[in-house]
Amino acid sequence: MNGSNQDYFIGLDVGTSTVRCVVGMFDPNGSNMPSIIGHGQAKNQGMRRGAVVHVEEVAEAIVHAVTEAERISGKSIKHATVNVNGSHVMGMNSQGVIAISTANREIINEDRLRVEEAATIVNLPPNREIIQFFAKNYSLDGQRNIKDPVGMNGVRLEVDAHIVTAASPNLRNLDMAMERAEVEPLHHTVSGLAAAEAVLTRQQKEAGTALVDIGAGTTNLIVFEDGEVQHVAVLPIGGQHITNDLAIGLKTDIDIAERAKVEHANLQPSTKKATANIKAGDRTHSFPMEEIGMIVEARVEELLEYVDKELHKIKRSRKLPGGIVLTGGTSKLPGLDEFAREKLQLPARIGKLQNIGGLVDTVEDQAFVTVVGLMLLDMLLLPSLPPVSGRSTDSAKAMLGGLLGRFKR
Repeated sequence: MNGSNQDYFIGLDVGTSTVRCVVGMFDPNGSNMPSIIGHGQAKNQGMRRGAVVHVEEVAEAIVHAVTEAERISGKSIKHATVNVNGSHVMGMNSQGVIAISTANREIINEDRLRVEEAATIVNLPPNREIIQFFAKNYSLDGQRNIKDPVGMNGVRLEVDAHIVTAASPNLRNLDMAMERAEVEPLHHTVSGLAAAEAVLTRQQKEAGTALVDIGAGTTNLIVFEDGEVQHVAVLPIGGQHITNDLAIGLKTDIDIAERAKVEHANLQPSTKKATANIKAGDRTHSFPMEEIGMIVEARVEELLEYVDKELHKIKRSRKLPGGIVLTGGTSKLPGLDEFAREKLQLPARIGKLQNIGGLVDTVEDQAFVTVVGLMLLDMLLLPSLPPVSGRSTDSAKAMLGGLLGRFKR
């Protein structure tokens, strides 16, 4: 089990605008569903586009969110699985090759770990490090697209992998904020993978699906195909950019612009209301709905162009049968799924949490998808595994199935 957390698991989403914490455990009634027993959130003003710029403010926000989650769950939080965010996070493809010592010997788990380790030997700048490793498929003596080579016979084992790297200074700053908040990071993972764990089905991962997690300062894109991670990217654009555009375009304060976005922005063509009225104190601000719509549409279109460029890089633009799944706080924009469907020429829908019990009424909010996914990953990943675990989440599930089954019983 996870260190001193024992029978409960923690996800901590350190976001650009908000820190969220979720506490979960296996359903005490004996069902297979994870159950949420506590949650907390706090405003965060120490981040810019997913990167820590003020350690003390981030630490304070973590303390507030964790304290609220402790109060609701009645559990003491000392460890958590935390997300790494920001445009410094990058994905790259890599290959590893090893020889098996004797001809036609059966491949064992150590061989698989050895070939995965070979794939992580890449030339990285001194200020970057690998945070996650995803094996896409293996090849054995020329036979390609093997999902798991263990138990097969051969002399040459290869792996095609996707490696996620991050800037070391950014990781150190995040860890420093966690240390000051007295919460130890058990695992680092990208926000997109956590969100995918919470909302994507196995069928969607097999068919080919892109998850787009639109936060305040960044947008996480993660592409699955054949059940494995194919591409990871973090785009430096999010909901705050829409708010900033509205503040400039409407010539108003940031807080009024934020309310205009939350209360009146709509990507669906509508002629019902000509004017948006926002009451602040003694004054009522009025803005043309058409103008709000134009500003929001322009920025969202730019965001979707960034997403399409990333899909072009891996030759998947307009070629994903599972389509686009949208999550994150900004995905609450009315009409976003239809707008994305039209612009990306792919099926698009808003992600929904899969098979979660307990206090789901609060965390069903799109803004909580990533932190719920982090809590699920905290359940799936053992402390003995380093952050470069050498496994996709589905592989980890298979490996831990027996252990988790015994624990639930």
